[in-house]
Amino acid sequence: MTDRSADAIDIAVVGFAHAPHVPETFGTTNGVEMLVPCFQRLYERLGITKSDIDFWCSGSSDFLAGRAFSFISAIDSIGAVPPINESHVEMDAAWALYEAYVKLKSGQANTALVYGFGKSSAGTLRQILTMQLDPYLVAPLWPDSVAIAGLQARAGLDAGRWSERDMAAVAAGAHGDVDALLAAPYVADPLRAHDVAPVTDGAAAIVLATGDRARQLCERPAWIGGIAHRVDTPVLGARDLTVSPSTSAAAQAITGGDTGGFDIAELHAPFSHQQLILAEAIGLRPGTAVNPSGGALAGNPMFAAGLERIGFAAEAIIAGSAERALAHATSGPALQQNLVTVLEATR
Repeated sequence: MTDRSADAIDIAVVGFAHAPHVPETFGTTNGVEMLVPCFQRLYERLGITKSDIDFWCSGSSDFLAGRAFSFISAIDSIGAVPPINESHVEMDAAWALYEAYVKLKSGQANTALVYGFGKSSAGTLRQILTMQLDPYLVAPLWPDSVAIAGLQARAGLDAGRWSERDMAAVAAGAHGDVDALLAAPYVADPLRAHDVAPVTDGAAAIVLATGDRARQLCERPAWIGGIAHRVDTPVLGARDLTVSPSTSAAAQAITGGDTGGFDIAELHAPFSHQQLILAEAIGLRPGTAVNPSGGALAGNPMFAAGLERIGFAAEAIIAGSAERALAHATSGPALQQNLVTVLEATR
């Protein structure tokens, strides 16, 4: 442990890589086949080896992998030598990044590699996600993830908070045909296929570094200006599903309510109406481009999609196309848990 003040330790994203977004991959459910190419791209891009990484942290799910301690077998993607300092979270890897951030802030490491993976095609994803619900009152009814999102969307429609056209506009983006989308049939009323993120296998990895080490590794690091996460009750009937207080609280904690000046915002919204909820909860201004990467509606690798939002936001800063960005990740049913981070070109 060093004697550096945590407030004085600046931390940046210096590298990001992700596996292709595909509906199905072949191989094991421990992510090794997807992770190894991601790690190799980061090593080559940054000019480092695994020996240069002080701390490793991953995010995944044993339920999704269909095996116990799947994160242990995923370490095969790192290699056995040299021994590593490693940790894991049983949720989206955005929360693994938060753990790594705290590790670096405490002065216990100067570099960290964070990764997440999920092979959604290995099972029936909509039913697997039911296992995260209240095991006494809700899970025995077997409402799947799309059904719960449909209840959330219907609540917003009935309350007049958004319209089906608003939802279609999210899916269409700047150049899509909203009317054509609205003509499509429902898959789970009021959701159409374009309102629902596709089942996606995938993996993602991010390298964090502190201070001068970040500047050595990257010409234009994406500095983390703040990061916070909050949680709402898992009891669906005990909260208003049309708003996201935990997102608002997390955003308030790191922005102080000043949400101007963001060039882009990457929001982890697996359903079109959730992007509307999140943008309002954060207080995004009209000048901010939302999900230029396509967001989760373009590819939603479970337990990596939230980390990807941070990665895509950081990549825009590293490439020079953005000066300030906001990234968001969610976990749990109907936007239960939410993480917000701010990334900046200067520090």
